[in-house]
Amino acid sequence: MKYFSDDKFTLYLGDSFRVLGIIEEKTIDMIFADPPYFLSNNGISCQAGKMVSVNKASWDATAMTATQKINYYRKWLSLCSKVLKDNGTIWISGTMHNIYYIGVALEYEGFSIINNVTWKKTNPVPNISCRAFTHSTETILWARKQLTKSKRGKHFFNYTLMKEDNNNKQMKDVWDFSTVPKSEKKYGKHPTQKPLSLLLRIIKASTQENDLVLDPFNGSGTTGIASTILNRKYIGIDNVVEYLELSQKRYEEIKNEKRKKF
Repeated sequence: MKYFSDDKFTLYLGDSFRVLGIIEEKTIDMIFADPPYFLSNNGISCQAGKMVSVNKASWDATAMTATQKINYYRKWLSLCSKVLKDNGTIWISGTMHNIYYIGVALEYEGFSIINNVTWKKTNPVPNISCRAFTHSTETILWARKQLTKSKRGKHFFNYTLMKEDNNNKQMKDVWDFSTVPKSEKKYGKHPTQKPLSLLLRIIKASTQENDLVLDPFNGSGTTGIASTILNRKYIGIDNVVEYLELSQKRYEEIKNEKRKKF
C-alpha cells in the first residue's frame, strides 16, 4: 500500500516483489537496488571499537543454497526489467557475499553489464579476526537491458558532468567515499545504509532532471533523498514501517531546506 506521497516522492509499504508487480511497465528510468546480502550468519565485526554481531535483521538471514539465491535475485530482477524503460539502467550494490550471484542472475534475466564500479571506503571497519585482509570495498554493478541478441538499450550516461567532477579527466570505475557520516543518521539508521555522496554520483551519472528513480529496497531512503536534491522523481519500497518513517523525516527536512533557498 502507499505509505507516503508528496510531489515527486512516493513510499510504498509492502513486499518488494508484490509492489513491483503493480508498477506500470516501462515507466522507470533508473533503479538502484541494495538487496539482502545474506550475510547474517552470527559472525562478529567491529563498530566504534567494540565487538558487534554482523547480523543485520531477519530479512538478511538465510539457509538458501547457491541455486536458491540466484533464483531469488532472478525473481526480483525479472520484475525490475518489466518496469524499467528499454533505455533505462539498473545499479545493484553488493559485497563478495552476494554480488557474484547477482552477476549471474543479471545475465540470466537479459541484462548487459556496463560497469563494475568499486566503492573504496576511506574509513573501513577494522578486521578484528586478524585472519584476513580488511574488507574495504563494495561492488556496484551498472547494467542495461539486452533487448535482443544484438541490440542493447541506449542508456543515458552524463559523461561530460562526470568528467567535470573529476578535474576534467575521464572518471574511473574506482570511487573513494567514506562510510555514512553521523549527520546522515540524525533520524535513525539502516544496517546497510549508503552515503548520500555515493547515490548523488550514481543518479547524476545516469539520469536527467524529472526522470523517475526506483529503489525496491528503500531502507533509510538515501536514494530518494539524492533524487529529491537532484530534482528527480522517486519511488521507494520497504516492508518495515520504521525505515519508511525515517525516510519520510529525511525527505521533509530536505524539502524544507529547498523551500528556504527559494
